[in-house]
Order: sequence, then C-alpha cells, then structure tokens
Amino acid sequence: MTILLAEHAIDPPVLLAPLAGITDLPFRKLVSSFGAGLVVSEMVASQEMVQAKPGVREKAELGMQFANTSVQLAGREAVWMAEAARVVAANGARVIDINMGCPAKKVTNGYSGSALLKDLDHALTLIEAVVEAVDVPVTLKTRLGWDDALLNAPTLAKRAEDAGIRMLTIHGRTRCQFYKGHADWDAIRAVKDAVDIPVVANGDITNSDTAQEALKASGADGVMIGRGAQGKPWILAKVAHDLHGTEAPDIPQGAALNDMVCSHYEDMLGFYGEELGLRVSRKHLGWYMDGAGTPPALRREVLTSKSSSNTLKLLPTALQESTAA
Repeated sequence: MTILLAEHAIDPPVLLAPLAGITDLPFRKLVSSFGAGLVVSEMVASQEMVQAKPGVREKAELGMQFANTSVQLAGREAVWMAEAARVVAANGARVIDINMGCPAKKVTNGYSGSALLKDLDHALTLIEAVVEAVDVPVTLKTRLGWDDALLNAPTLAKRAEDAGIRMLTIHGRTRCQFYKGHADWDAIRAVKDAVDIPVVANGDITNSDTAQEALKASGADGVMIGRGAQGKPWILAKVAHDLHGTEAPDIPQGAALNDMVCSHYEDMLGFYGEELGLRVSRKHLGWYMDGAGTPPALRREVLTSKSSSNTLKLLPTALQESTAA
C-alpha cells in the first residue's frame, strides 16, 4: 500500500515520528537505511528558525533534501509559520508537517502544539498560511483533542482537509493524557470517517502486532512509530515487511550490531561535535544496551565515559550479549 501526497509517494506507509532530542539527522539516516516510508524531523520552532537562533535552523536544513524526509514546523503566528515553510521548501524540503500535537507545557503555554486544539479558528489560520506559502505537500499531526471534554480532532481534520492539508497523523490520546494510559486507536476511526485524505495512526505502536491492531481498530492508511524505534532503528522496516511484504531487514546482532552502534555513535559525534555529542549519544547507547542486556556496572561505565575513544572500546563487550529482534 502506498500513500500519495501529490507526486510524493510514502511507500511503505510506515513512518518515523518526530521526537524532540531523538529523531535528529543521524538517527533519521539510520532508520532510513533499513527502510521507512517517511521520517519526520524534530519539531522546529518557526519563528526561531526564521530568525536563525543558534541550533534551530540546523535541525531543518540538515537532511531535509532527502526524498523521504518531512520537516515539522511548530508555532502560533501565521506570519512566522508561512515564512518558515518558505525557507524549508526553498532549501529542498519535499514535505512539510505542522505540529498541533505536542503536549509539552513549554509548547502549549506558548499556544503552540496541542494547545491549538482549543481554538480551531486560530489553528486554521496557521494551516492556511503554510499551505498558501508553498507548493510542496503539507501534512498535519495532532491528537484526539485537548481533553475528554474536547474531542474535536474529526472537526479539525475536516477543516484542515478543506484548507489543503494532504495527510493527517493522529496520536490516539488527548493532550491532557500526555503519554499515560493506552492510545485509543478506535477513536482515530472517527477522524478517518470525517475525511477523504490519508490518515496515519500513532501512539503505542511498537512492533508488527501493535501496528496491525492499530490499523484494524482505526481504519488508518498507515502507522507512525516513535518510542518503539528507540534502540531498534530497524523496527519500521520489520513492520513494513510483516504487514506489507517489503524486503525483510537484516536485523543486526553480535558484531554487526556493534558495527551499527559504533557507526551511529560516530555520526552523532560528527554532527554535534565531541562535547555535545558525548551527552546526546548517551540515551541512544542506553537503549541499545537495554536491548543487549548489558550488565548494570558496564552499562554505567559506558554512559559515564568522558572519552569517545574509551566508549568505542567498551561497546563491543557491552553489546556482545545482544539478541536483537
């Protein structure tokens, strides 16, 4: 099955979710190397990017030229959203996604992210501004609603479709749930029934079984995987193989896993620089070692290492027990 956004094809319909501090360029490239229909950048604050505040513009510019990459923008003012969309489109972005789902207080307190679910009229001004500013497909990621008393995703979805949005991704929780409880995939069906454009299900999809369950419950056209990819960059490709018959990924184990992790680690160091890279890489190394069953003392030694060369020496032993799946 293929999702078509104008001339842009998402095939297979298994997408990597935008995760702040996680789906940076090194990780998106790694996930793409196994196989993914679309990988979405970390959320980029529109005004800060246009004004070129340190560290913000790089998130969007680096890697957006790759065909299967979508750049996600967030903001609360139409003028900045439109200008940011023009900037990323001019620099090669093939797809632009609008964030109306982030539940973080620092985002919603600024009336961005999922706070926009409380004011659909204002949300539509942002959507219309971005759609009118660029020729590339524009998509929208949001939640079921602000809380249980305001489950207005179907209404937003229909209005967004009428405004030119080409695809919707729905996380099966309200904003006030954050990430608690279980994603309500059944509730996504109301969004699917409200529109004719593709709908992607998101939330608690971590493997092929949960992906299949989410598709059945929601009627969605595809799935988006976020936290399930942490420490398992091959999981999207495995889901695509199991559900859509794509080529089976070569899941790394033993020496192959060590080679992959070391390469990812070196990519992070090159992307961020030695000092920042040492800090940013720790969460990824921790997830890899969780999967490998690394003994606690060795795990701690790897994560507290202050030298990249020392870390690279420790990793083969730390990962040798892996039975990745």
